[in-house]
Amino acid sequence: MSNVQIFGVKGSQATRAADRFFKERRIPIQFVDLARQPMAPGEIKRFIDRFGLMDLVDRDGKSYEADGLKYMKLSDGELLARIERDPKLLRLPLVRFGNQLSIGHSENAWKEMLPRTTP
Repeated sequence: MSNVQIFGVKGSQATRAADRFFKERRIPIQFVDLARQPMAPGEIKRFIDRFGLMDLVDRDGKSYEADGLKYMKLSDGELLARIERDPKLLRLPLVRFGNQLSIGHSENAWKEMLPRTTP
């Protein structure tokens, strides 16, 4: 069984919820602390291709508002650079299990990722 990868920051409630969700179900996880290391370009591209860059951004979050991004027009490259400096701009956590991806606190999406057991 492969590991679930959780990309987030330790202080995020949603990240902790994802961690707890998979641990309670005994699914091995690999936690990537975005405060310590940014996502690999190929990894972030996978999420952007699936959801679009703007859907990855937490437009209701404190970091988005504090940075004044609500009033700025940034290129994708500029926005990605800001995300790399401040991962709290993302709708955390970003979760990957094989080819399945989810963004934000979404227990329904996490349940869909669980391996199917046959009766």
